[in-house]
Amino acid sequence: MRKKLVIALLASVTTCSLALTGCSNDTSETAGDSVQTEDKTESSDKAAADEVAALIDAIYVQERNDKTDEQCEKAKSAWDSLTDAQKELVEGENADPDYFGRDTGDVSKDDPRNQDNIGENEILVVSFGTSFNDSRVDDIKGIEDAIQEANPDWSVRRAFTAQIIINHIQARDGESIDNMAQALERAVASGVKNLVVQPTHLMHGAEYDELMEAVDTYRDKFETVKVAEPLLGEVGADATVINADKEAVAKALTETAVKDARYDSLDNAKEDGAAFVFLGHGTSHAAKVSYSQMQSQMGKLGYDNVFIGTVEGEPEETSCEAVIDAVAKSGCKKVILRPLMVVAGDHANNDMAGDDEDSWLSMFKASGHFDSVDVQIAGLGSIDAVQKIYVEHTADALKK
Repeated sequence: MRKKLVIALLASVTTCSLALTGCSNDTSETAGDSVQTEDKTESSDKAAADEVAALIDAIYVQERNDKTDEQCEKAKSAWDSLTDAQKELVEGENADPDYFGRDTGDVSKDDPRNQDNIGENEILVVSFGTSFNDSRVDDIKGIEDAIQEANPDWSVRRAFTAQIIINHIQARDGESIDNMAQALERAVASGVKNLVVQPTHLMHGAEYDELMEAVDTYRDKFETVKVAEPLLGEVGADATVINADKEAVAKALTETAVKDARYDSLDNAKEDGAAFVFLGHGTSHAAKVSYSQMQSQMGKLGYDNVFIGTVEGEPEETSCEAVIDAVAKSGCKKVILRPLMVVAGDHANNDMAGDDEDSWLSMFKASGHFDSVDVQIAGLGSIDAVQKIYVEHTADALKK
């Protein structure tokens, strides 16, 4: 009897051990399957995001081709099919979640001005462009509207010189904006005889040179072609050379910035220890002297708490480090950053006012020299007095 009991107990222990071993194996296998499923999902998500990134990179180009329309549509369709988690994984040479995901305003408020019913007289307003919808409406459309109002007998049309931006807007918002070749072809096909080109560019820089090359290609297709001055007028030989356009822009920008900062005057701002830093793009082109001339203009006007900087740091005295040093030496403890750019687009929102450590806002704060650093995100094109300068430049061109 005792022997049978021992045998029974041993059998019971063996059964339990086998059962426990079996349970352990089942749990391990389940956990392994879960990890594999998770890895597979992550891999699938990354593959989907990478596909969209590649499609974005394919349209992030400065040359339009016969596949551009199809590529733009395909990139947006692929983006729309992603989950929110997958969209956050989009990363390419130029692609990121903001390409399609950032809210830049209501595109329906814009007018691409690509209508064909032009007539014999056209004013083609040429801009670099911006994918920021609100800025495009306030700045570029604002200038175009002012020129149209001043010239009711002429048809005002639009062209952008940055195909990268044109593609971005088309892919994201479905709005088609002409590049220079398309706009000029449209003018020819519409029977335009007299063409006036009004650049919204700041100066006679690289973009202006490219514009002139495009215009020269089509010049013999019109009876008359006239090109108006960019915003700052003629460049001049050195930093001391200024003109009426630079003075008008300096006054208009400073007055608006002072008002937006809630000061009664620039002198009141200075008494409060406030300095204004106006940030341009910068360029290696010979026209970069225009930025130095703008600083000379501020000095001539007695605006000694106004400083000119550039994103590219060209010329050298306009680099962020140089401007921080200059503002600190002035004794000002408050800084207001604002674009010296026609539009408040990517450079204004990211390079000037962004959260990254290399933005001007971040670097001014990190310097430790100032009690406060604020930003005003608004382009030159939204200022009435600046719009008036463009209107005057167009009028001067019409008189030629």
